[in-house]
Amino acid sequence: MNTHAFSTLSLKPDLLHNLAALGYEAMTPIQAQSLPPILAGKDVIAQGKTGSGKTAAFSLGLLHNLEVKRFRVQSLVLCPTRELADQVAKEIRRLARTIHNIKVLTLCGGMPMGPQIGSLEHGAHIIVGTPGRVEEHLRKGTLNLAHLNTLVLDEADRMLDMGFQPALDAIVEHVPQQRQTLLFSATYPPQIQTIAQQIMQAPIMVKVESTHDDTSIQQRFFCVQDEAQRLQALRLILLQIKPDTAVVFCNTKRETQEVADALHDYGFSALALHGDLEQKERDQTLVRFANRSIRVLVATDVAARGLDIEELDAVINYHLARDSEVHVHRIGRTGRAGSNGLACTLYNEKERYKIEKLGHFLNLDIEAEPLPPQYLLNDAIADAPMATLQIDGGKKQKVRPGDILGALTGDNGINGNQVGKIQIFDNASYVAVQRKVLRQALTKLTQGKLKGRTFKVRHLR
Repeated sequence: MNTHAFSTLSLKPDLLHNLAALGYEAMTPIQAQSLPPILAGKDVIAQGKTGSGKTAAFSLGLLHNLEVKRFRVQSLVLCPTRELADQVAKEIRRLARTIHNIKVLTLCGGMPMGPQIGSLEHGAHIIVGTPGRVEEHLRKGTLNLAHLNTLVLDEADRMLDMGFQPALDAIVEHVPQQRQTLLFSATYPPQIQTIAQQIMQAPIMVKVESTHDDTSIQQRFFCVQDEAQRLQALRLILLQIKPDTAVVFCNTKRETQEVADALHDYGFSALALHGDLEQKERDQTLVRFANRSIRVLVATDVAARGLDIEELDAVINYHLARDSEVHVHRIGRTGRAGSNGLACTLYNEKERYKIEKLGHFLNLDIEAEPLPPQYLLNDAIADAPMATLQIDGGKKQKVRPGDILGALTGDNGINGNQVGKIQIFDNASYVAVQRKVLRQALTKLTQGKLKGRTFKVRHLR
């Protein structure tokens, strides 16, 4: 019998049936180590990289403990960004498919308070949210955590990096002392140790090594002389590897925007993702990267948390990560699910000591290789294969993916295989179409109707 099979756990039968239906068979290492103590009601600190299965681990724990007939908030999951909160809520709902009448509610900043207050008045079992917005609801008295039995801090290191410590402290004051606390983090800096001592009781520590199989991720290192050569090196790498999707990591918001703007000026299909963007801009950027309407996303570490992109071709560290574990976390976004990935890192002579430290951490002899040849700068830059159309109607206007697909592929429309990802938000929808049929698709949606209505449609550039 497989000792890592989910069936070896004392999970509720409904959850086990659903896991089997979803094709979940063997637990990942972090699930195998953390789920037994979680199900036993212990406090747990779990450290592991993105993609290690942390979300399913704590989700199964809180769903196992849930009493669905008690219609009150029993679990609270805190995440650093709205994108991660949405992703976590989606996974919880998927794992809870066989539990009837369960309500999972997201409370995130950048969204109107009114609808959230209305939803809270109708009650919920599980809240997934960002610390700032959850604290705001507690302050206004619109959220009651008196019956909470499980508190989860997901990506706890990034929440502290983003300055959420005061909000976390305020939230903890509103939750019962008798509760289970689960802390999941990619790294384990001193601040996390401090917060764990303050809010957890005899926690079990689980750590899955943040290393990658050399066969799945190829690492390349390039030494540059100055900032001008750093930007040129980035251009040369992108021209040489021609990735369909690549994330370029910078250390500050300003550098992130400057690099994205520079790449755009040189003709690359690139956008920035950082904390200074308005929520709508963040949504549109993530939509366009996920549906392959842009090839290059330039991001800070904090903004890229919760980024859920399958088959990411390459990660490029424009600047070295501030610590070695963050480097591993960055490059772990490529080469997932058995596919091959590429991670390129730029550094200068002043940073050689950091490279030596990183090599020691990775157990790797790091040798700088020559930059790609200069003649590549004369090569044509390929545009992204898809283009995104924004429709000014979403869930609240009862627009569904099928409505959009039908409108595009109806009489004299485009082929279904020329339509990419369709994403529906509250008051807007986004559909990717192959760039070669962009004009035809835009005409079809502009002149046609959705749900018997005409909606404003535009091409996101």
